[in-house]
Amino acid sequence: MVMGDIVTGCDVLVVGGGPGGYTAAIRASQLGKDVILVEKYDLGGTCVYRGCIPSKALIHAASFIYDIKNPGNIGIKSSVEFDYKKIQQWKYEVVKKLRDGIGSLCKKYGVQVVKGEAYFESPGKARITSQDGTISTFEFENAIIATGSQPREFPEFPFDGKLIINSNDALGLMKVPEELVILGAGYISVELGTMFAKLGTKVKIVHRSSRILSMFDKELAEVVSQKMKKLGIEVYYNSRPLRLGTENNKTVVTVVDDKGKETQLKADKVLAAVGVKPNTGNIGLENTKIELDKNGFIKVDEKRKTSDPKIFAVGDVAGPPFLAHKAFREGKVAAEVIAGLPSAFDNRAVPQTVFSDPEIATAGLDEESARKNGFEIKIGKFPFRASGSALTLDRTEGFVKIVAKTDGEIIGIHIVGANASMMISEASHSIEMAAFLEDLAGTIHPHPTLPEMLAEAAEVMLGKVVHI
Repeated sequence: MVMGDIVTGCDVLVVGGGPGGYTAAIRASQLGKDVILVEKYDLGGTCVYRGCIPSKALIHAASFIYDIKNPGNIGIKSSVEFDYKKIQQWKYEVVKKLRDGIGSLCKKYGVQVVKGEAYFESPGKARITSQDGTISTFEFENAIIATGSQPREFPEFPFDGKLIINSNDALGLMKVPEELVILGAGYISVELGTMFAKLGTKVKIVHRSSRILSMFDKELAEVVSQKMKKLGIEVYYNSRPLRLGTENNKTVVTVVDDKGKETQLKADKVLAAVGVKPNTGNIGLENTKIELDKNGFIKVDEKRKTSDPKIFAVGDVAGPPFLAHKAFREGKVAAEVIAGLPSAFDNRAVPQTVFSDPEIATAGLDEESARKNGFEIKIGKFPFRASGSALTLDRTEGFVKIVAKTDGEIIGIHIVGANASMMISEASHSIEMAAFLEDLAGTIHPHPTLPEMLAEAAEVMLGKVVHI
């Protein structure tokens, strides 16, 4: 491939180097396709730079600090000091290793990476503008759009990167704020609010609903809500921010509840975490046959094909759930379909995790959704406090909850508790394989470990549990 003023041809043009994009590019190249991957910034996307990786690194550090300060009743006395700038440097090193690793993988598998911005001139042609202004034109047999999403602004509180910040800004702060007001109570708000509270910040969350984490099972969210109270996090339910002001050189956010009562909250920073919007602007979609849904996300089918027969879309830009592991899977599907393989995004369960304290992890339908979908179901729960492993870890908050059809087929597993994120893969696999309660209960789990509770919860439903 020769780049320059002439038109360059390729089999597959991938726009966006995040989880969905680089996975699609590598998989397509593995399958013999000539692939060009275009990325505006650095490989890795939101996940590596502004999401999964930096947030989990900082959450780990904050939890480590908190656990040292609060060892519980196991006979340890301790204190700790920390340097937040050095923690941020460590986080950057983690991010750099992953970024460099992705670049090495692209090189190994023959993916040509071009740094620049892509703009579709037609369903089969795109121009790439590099950072120095050089323009190259590419013709392609197929394209995969993986441009991701970005934080959505709260209308009356536009981001300025200083006082009103988004999650990207929050993860890059070099100083722990003394007082933080967070707008919204979804998983990003809960994760970052908990993280900063463990580092000593006074955290106040303003939420329009009557509970946190409204997309998750109410029972799971309540366990996390109770721990947030212990951490000193204040949540203002059924409320919305009204205006900004100042008092004694301190920013004040006035919030109003559904009864009209106003409350003033002091803040060093105001973090707006009220969702995301797709990165579909200024990429020339109007020059293709691509259709968008009512929220601006690209419409795709089970093969990740758009309404334009030459173009696919994967990851956040193709709609929720906004998860890196969903994008990984979609990227592989799109590449395999382009290569002529019978691939489709037909998964029965997409696991979701919240790195709260304790963690939440779910796969499949929750109790409410199962009933709304017309299933006759039964429920089984096993508490962490009855787990030998949880007792040895001094982490006894939470439970495992299984949703199954009356015939025993497992259609949902929901966990709130320590290391829930590490337990959910077995749950997801069970649903994917259409496992029954007997399959899970009859699988020998090593003792003492937390995943034993999956089998124990199944035994509860079968009437054969012995440990509660």
